[in-house]
Amino acid sequence: MRPADIALALVVALIWGLGFVFTRYALTEMSPTVLNLLRFAITALPCLLLPRPKLAWTIWIGISLLLVWQYLTQSWGMAHGVPAGLTAVIVQSQALFTVAFAAVLLGERPTRVQLIGIGVAACGLLMICFTVGYDFTFVAFAVTMTAPIAFAFTNLLLRQARDVPMLDLFAWISLVSLPPLALAAFAADGGPAIWREVSGLSPGVMAAMLSLSIGSTTVGYWIWGRLLQRYSAVQVVPFALLVPFIGAGASSLVFGETFGPLRLAGMLIVVAGLAIMLLFGRARPALPETA
Repeated sequence: MRPADIALALVVALIWGLGFVFTRYALTEMSPTVLNLLRFAITALPCLLLPRPKLAWTIWIGISLLLVWQYLTQSWGMAHGVPAGLTAVIVQSQALFTVAFAAVLLGERPTRVQLIGIGVAACGLLMICFTVGYDFTFVAFAVTMTAPIAFAFTNLLLRQARDVPMLDLFAWISLVSLPPLALAAFAADGGPAIWREVSGLSPGVMAAMLSLSIGSTTVGYWIWGRLLQRYSAVQVVPFALLVPFIGAGASSLVFGETFGPLRLAGMLIVVAGLAIMLLFGRARPALPETA
């Protein structure tokens, strides 16, 4: 990867890591469904000025539904006790799912060294997960674990949107996502509750919402999508393993989440796995199709 693109990937990791802190803060005044409805409504505003990209409706609907599922499940888990730092770890395990799904579905076979790096990073993520307190239910944990799977399939669908402007794409994807989000919000909260939550937002939470909408969703996915268009999933996705560190570190400062020796060791192991994948592994070309 070019140095400029590596820098962009690092910016995305920073934006997404801080996004978990903003989400946890916004949930103090909003339900998960209302939060995501407002978030995607703001993200959809640029579609008033941007043309709709030419893309198959199956991809439109697929990406939209996957994003809705990802954000609803991860925010629902946080609202039901899953710490922001652990949520960042869980969601960014999408890196491992993406590489695996890309190998199975797209033929992007990782090299042996990259598989070693993935295994090392996965062990580190598991160590981090085991160090978080058990102040949430198994259901909340299980629901949150579905978010990285949705994220991984989103990554693969984005690979199919080649030569499509990412800024235009995510504005219109946000618009397509509004109907299912609105249905979920009205079913879970009801119209009066939605109005009370939206009309009573504090300036701090509104600023967090703007950061989530413009930063994490629009800018973050715009850059991420462009990188996935230029490079293979194996080259791009490992950068997402930095997000748990940023999210956990920021959560520690803002919410007082502490780290024990095992968690710190897990972080170092994840960094080692990331270094193996980035510095020593080169993407193996897909096998040619046979008749």
